[in-house]
Amino acid sequence: MEKENMILNRTFDFSVAIVNYCLLMIKDNEFVVSKQLMKAGTSVGANTEEAQGAISKADFISKMTISLKEARESNFWLRLIDKSNLSKYDNFYFLLQESLEIKNIIGKIVTNTRKNQIKES
Repeated sequence: MEKENMILNRTFDFSVAIVNYCLLMIKDNEFVVSKQLMKAGTSVGANTEEAQGAISKADFISKMTISLKEARESNFWLRLIDKSNLSKYDNFYFLLQESLEIKNIIGKIVTNTRKNQIKES
């Protein structure tokens, strides 16, 4: 039985929640911000998933670094939504907090993997 991968689960669930939130924003004609958030938020999970099939540690680091950048961008759009008073749907503050936590976890994964790669060489 394969060990559960917490970050894969969290980034997938985050992507689903982002899609649902953006669909609500689109209904209120908030197209530009919702499109940017949708792209960044779903990319976090997609790149984390892609990293699982990396062909080397360097490839893994590269894909996870992209995921980290997308997590940072997601957090930016969520903060912008908050300050622009567009945060009117129920799960907004969950998304904002989750984006921070995911960003921190992925950052730690990248940092630790780089350290381990240096130790092995």
